[in-house]
Amino acid sequence: MHFMRKLSYKITAVSPSILDIIVGDGKYRVVRVSGCQLQACSHGRLANSGGQAVFVGIQKEIAFGMNSLSTMAGTILAQARDPAKLSEEIQNALDEQRLTDSWKLFEQHMQMDGFPRKSVVNKLLASFAESLDVQWLEKAYGLVERAFDEGKQNLLEKETLIYLSFTLAKSGLPIPASTALRNLVAMEQFPPVAAWSAIMAYMSQTAPGAYLCAELILEISYLFQDGRVDPRKKSNAPLIAMKPNTTAFNIALVGCLLFGTTRRAEQLLDMIPRVGVKSDANLLIIMAHIYERNGRKEDLKKLKRYIDEAHNLSDIQFRQFYNCLLTCHLKFGDLDSASNLVLEMLRKAKAAKSSLAATTLVDSIGTGSKSPPLLGGPGLSHRESDSLGDTPSIGIPILSYQEYYKDRSFLKLATEAKNVLDTLLAKLQSQVELITTERGIVQPTEKFFVKLVKAFLEAGNAKNLVEFLVKAEKEDSPASNDDSALVHVINVCISLGWLDQAHDLLDEMRLAGIKTASSVYGSLLKAYCQANQAGEIASLLRDARRAGIQLDSDSYEALIQSKVVQKDTQGALHLFKEMKEAKIPKAGHQEFGKLVKGCAEGSEASLMAKLLQEMKGGQRMDCGVHDWNNVIHFFCKKRLMHDAEKALKKMRSLGHAPNAQTYHSLVTGYAAVGGKYIEVTELWGEMKSQAFSTSMKFDQELLDSVLYTFVRGGFFVRANEVVEMMKKGNMFVDKYKYRTLFLKYHKTLYKGKAPKFQTEAQLKKREAALAFKKWVGLF
Repeated sequence: MHFMRKLSYKITAVSPSILDIIVGDGKYRVVRVSGCQLQACSHGRLANSGGQAVFVGIQKEIAFGMNSLSTMAGTILAQARDPAKLSEEIQNALDEQRLTDSWKLFEQHMQMDGFPRKSVVNKLLASFAESLDVQWLEKAYGLVERAFDEGKQNLLEKETLIYLSFTLAKSGLPIPASTALRNLVAMEQFPPVAAWSAIMAYMSQTAPGAYLCAELILEISYLFQDGRVDPRKKSNAPLIAMKPNTTAFNIALVGCLLFGTTRRAEQLLDMIPRVGVKSDANLLIIMAHIYERNGRKEDLKKLKRYIDEAHNLSDIQFRQFYNCLLTCHLKFGDLDSASNLVLEMLRKAKAAKSSLAATTLVDSIGTGSKSPPLLGGPGLSHRESDSLGDTPSIGIPILSYQEYYKDRSFLKLATEAKNVLDTLLAKLQSQVELITTERGIVQPTEKFFVKLVKAFLEAGNAKNLVEFLVKAEKEDSPASNDDSALVHVINVCISLGWLDQAHDLLDEMRLAGIKTASSVYGSLLKAYCQANQAGEIASLLRDARRAGIQLDSDSYEALIQSKVVQKDTQGALHLFKEMKEAKIPKAGHQEFGKLVKGCAEGSEASLMAKLLQEMKGGQRMDCGVHDWNNVIHFFCKKRLMHDAEKALKKMRSLGHAPNAQTYHSLVTGYAAVGGKYIEVTELWGEMKSQAFSTSMKFDQELLDSVLYTFVRGGFFVRANEVVEMMKKGNMFVDKYKYRTLFLKYHKTLYKGKAPKFQTEAQLKKREAALAFKKWVGLF
């Protein structure tokens, strides 16, 4: 009896929170007691790993300090009687939408017996995914990760993982969504393209997601490039079903365009013919956007042939293409091509309007109805198309798992993918600024005229600018001399202090026989007087008198004041007498001052106001950089790296500084050749120096290409430098890709213990590799 009391005291000293007790068949079996590993239990006696025997009475009357056990512990004891019963209760909780209870029960099952059976795991994942609640989605994804970590991925069904990935993407979690897809491919449970394109569509609505979409479609396309998969073999049917289609490529490409990763988009374009994907109208226009962004002038010209021959393009698509073409002309400083294209548009628009007016007149005579106005009518205009970009985010309710599971062909997901693609395309369309359409007639916008005028002025080409504006006004709608585009341009030049350019334009107008308002001469004359440029004042006065221009009183006052400043009393008196004899009224022309003031205050959206804003805010474009970038890109694509290096030296000798696009072509070219890690390291040194000494910033695409090259070659000291730069720039890094790359090429690197004797350089390399390995999550 004394022994029993002693034993009772020892057992009650153990907290019940550290006991897992399984009760079955009327016998008690202790599985774990805190730090002690109990090995056996039979008829009231247990042995722990230390060899001590603990006697447990079978009789219920014996007191073991049960008053310290809570009611909850009793419940757990009852549930723990059978894992199968616990699985059943998990399923019941899921049927009743008690997600919190189901998760607690699942955790108990994991502690007691590991993962439940396959059907329970997949039902839990599907229910959590269906909730669209971030909390439960993260728990579901964590469960999937744990299954892979423990080698239990065979418990995960293909359809469940696809559904989970879809809901993760739709809930704005692109990184886990992409990882789930990649895991499916790694398991050779290939998701059909109708399913994974819908996942990509929702991923593409964020910058990291769009970047991951490009990575995903490249990874999947590599499996099919150059006819690697034989479609005649029945065993390849699941893999063939995953092959990218036009919709999938369009989604990834539009995502790249919307978030600025256009060089990665060009890699996707190169992959399209290698996979054997057919182009559609959307893809042609997307290609135009990519070529324009990357400055591929020749590719854009080649594409024009297909655009002109295409019969299924809409007005919106035509407008996008010509917007890209005009932008590319401006980017390369090809002002003749830009102005000729615009004049051709204006001529066609004039003819179309005349034809439309005649048709409308005939119709109105026959029907007695009034013809609608040609401009600003109900046709598809630039402003109307922009409203497409304001379309709200796809509001399709979440597809229930049951509906999804019944749709074995994934038709509903394919429909969602196309709907989201339409929304993404609308956002791309809303970025068109240089071209508009009125009743299907393509015309340049005022924004384009502003950019073209600025380009002419920066190039110092006053003669061609005057010729273009005169021809444009004749083709469009003739304006009065006081309100012509040329007058606005001259006034802008005067307000910006570009007096020589303004004078050149006036000279060209006079030589072309174009009459100019006296206010323009007066404005420039007053500006010269304020700048105290006596020679220019005399020259302008001669020009004004030849043109028969009568100056206003303000101009005379400015001239007289200028003579006084120069201490030319006789000249001042002569001008005063001339003004009196001409009987010029005191109140002179104030239009210019009012116009400049109105533009500064933003009171009107006139051509002058827009031109002022463009001149002040825009930076001067270095057209030569784009030309040399194209040359270097061509050599790198052909793997002629020696020629690319020579082109880079020539580019620098001409005073053009390489930019991110230049370096990207070189890095990808060296990577394609293979083994050129020293050359990339030298480029990296130049890039760091340039980033430090100038305001130039390196984008995500460039740094990702450099990082890939360094990891592939095992240059982890440099790789960590790139990672740090990307972190400082808040750039997204695809850790999954680099984890896979490390395991592919450096799986056994530095796995053993460090050698006792190693140089400082060896120690530094080892520490850098281990730091990178830790960063990608390999330990």
